[in-house]
Amino acid sequence: MGGRWRTQHGAISSPNPWRRGAEFLGARYAILGGAMTWVSDSCLVAAISNAGGFGILAGGALEANELDREIALTYDLTDQPFGVNVITFSPYFEAQLDTCLDRHVSHVIIGGGIPSAEHIARAKRAGAKVMAFAASQAMARRAIRNGAEALIAEGREAGGHVGPLSTSVLVQDLLPVMAQVPVFIAGGIGYGEMIAHFMRLGAAGCQLGTRFVCAQESRVHPRTKKAYLGSSGRDAVLSVQVDPEFRVAPVRAIANKASQAFLELQLETIRRYRAGELSKVEAQREIEEFWAGRLRGAVLGGDVEFGSLMAGQSVEFLRREESVCDIIQGLVARAEAAVSGELQLRDPG
Repeated sequence: MGGRWRTQHGAISSPNPWRRGAEFLGARYAILGGAMTWVSDSCLVAAISNAGGFGILAGGALEANELDREIALTYDLTDQPFGVNVITFSPYFEAQLDTCLDRHVSHVIIGGGIPSAEHIARAKRAGAKVMAFAASQAMARRAIRNGAEALIAEGREAGGHVGPLSTSVLVQDLLPVMAQVPVFIAGGIGYGEMIAHFMRLGAAGCQLGTRFVCAQESRVHPRTKKAYLGSSGRDAVLSVQVDPEFRVAPVRAIANKASQAFLELQLETIRRYRAGELSKVEAQREIEEFWAGRLRGAVLGGDVEFGSLMAGQSVEFLRREESVCDIIQGLVARAEAAVSGELQLRDPG
């Protein structure tokens, strides 16, 4: 591939710009498949790892025995490294972490806030590498102090739960820490050119989620895949909070009938609270429970009207159903062409 890559420390010769991230991951390419709840199962994860990327199982919604089964199935489908994403606020978190360590998972990705030094140390003692999420430089530095060995920086363009900063601003905020640990960039990435761009700035690689939703190996329901393929980046919007007194976690998803129903529920629930029909706790709970089960309904049941169609703005770049191998090879080819200067501007579709 050739070419010279520039970091914040100056120009460096590197025939393999994937090297830093790939060595940390144990993969051929520093392309991570984002852990998407109900989507990133053993089949999709193994396909990503087998294609040279790094698949990540979404463990957050699974009980420990279910996660154990998914890890075992993934081992059956690939001999390549993969990671498992667990969430600190899950009621199953402690048992999930134990399951990962008992199964000798090579990389544990801990979301839901900054993982504690105790949890990170426990995973590292068991031989796992630990990655954490960072939505700001302050979060990144704290995670590193707690022992995190790599970071995933996910910008606001991403699907699902998102942070406050756009990907481009977040990358600039994290430039000072990129020399300390590998930082993988996520949020709104659809083409290999952007992967190359972020690695030129010092990132170790990139994570993509939405790009794999319509892969042939994805278990997403055909109706839901059709909805993704028919959507644009403008359709992937953040959940709306109608009253600052009642918090709504920012979640990016494709707008549908459920989006309108959620607005109406908030207005009616707040009206009932103001009328003294509900306590504040009850009203907040009704708002928070609206989306329960709706993501699974969309992913597995094909409910595209009232399910939750979580997607990043990179849904703009979904053109057709492809194999994971073709997706990764396309990303790699265009990233390497961008590096070598051989890229010709054309429609990547």
